Amino acid sequence: MKNEMPQLPYPANGLEPVISAETLEFHFGKHLQTYVTNLANLTKDTAYAQKDIEEIVKAAPDGGVFNNAGQVLNHVLYFLQFTTPGRGGMPDEKLDGLIRRDFGSLDNLKQKMEEAAITLFGSGWAWLSLDAEGKLQITQEGNAGNPLRRHCKPLLCIDVWEHAYYIDYRNRRADYVKRLWDIVDWQVVSNRL
Repeated sequence: MKNEMPQLPYPANGLEPVISAETLEFHFGKHLQTYVTNLANLTKDTAYAQKDIEEIVKAAPDGGVFNNAGQVLNHVLYFLQFTTPGRGGMPDEKLDGLIRRDFGSLDNLKQKMEEAAITLFGSGWAWLSLDAEGKLQITQEGNAGNPLRRHCKPLLCIDVWEHAYYIDYRNRRADYVKRLWDIVDWQVVSNRL
């Protein structure tokens, strides 16, 4: 993945009523754009300038370069995992098998992801990822954290920075988290596997 704004696979109002066009305008159009711009400025004329975002996230020490690269990667994965309500389908056979093996059912996975997202103190992310042994895991990552830092493959994420939900849900983080399942594109998540 390069440090650039992605093309969204849905229109600005395509995630309503789960995520409003206004939230998308600020969250995608302003927050993500700021991270992309900041990272470009921070890496200009450095060894990171030609690296993919994933490489930067894995290698950069804590600080400005990592924070902005992490936020670019996290946000791109977040925005591209969605589709219009009711069109998200189900996990493919391979992902479904892993979910059943490691969580018992899709409902159990959702419950554990919700718990991780709702109970994360402060700003950050709840992640579903695949570890080096091929096991699915759910983790909480503060700020710009990403499972790549622990040699895991990120599959699905929930952004719990307040700017992700405050326009639509105010301080009701749990309501936002539970509604996201209505727009998850399981084919995208399955493809990341």
